Amino acid sequence: RLFKKKRNPRKVRWTKAARRTAGKEMVVDTTWEFEKRRNVPVRYNRDLMATTLRAMKRVQSIRSQRQIDHFRLRMAQKARLQARRAQSELNRNFNVNFSREDLKELAKAKDAVEVDVVQKRKQDTKMVEN
Repeated sequence: RLFKKKRNPRKVRWTKAARRTAGKEMVVDTTWEFEKRRNVPVRYNRDLMATTLRAMKRVQSIRSQRQIDHFRLRMAQKARLQARRAQSELNRNFNVNFSREDLKELAKAKDAVEVDVVQKRKQDTKMVEN
């Protein structure tokens, strides 16, 4: 239906093409080469079949490990982005009073956010107000 409507698959968010262009799925991986279709018939050989099955299991384990690594890398980038956004939010609203629970939560969630800076700024604003 979307093909007949001439939709670009890279813009339809749920397609594989869109996920690959957004960097959510692995694009370059040598393990995909093993799944290529080979049109040359091979005569049955028991040893070849056994080694092929072992290789398939190994390739699958390598691919799954690479996907896990790709996901962790993406989540680490997301965490850095969230920390940067939280820091900019704190810089914009540095005079807002935070409770101790909020400060503990910020310290746990964001490594880049320095709680000492926030507390010093709160003390500075109190001194200026008094």
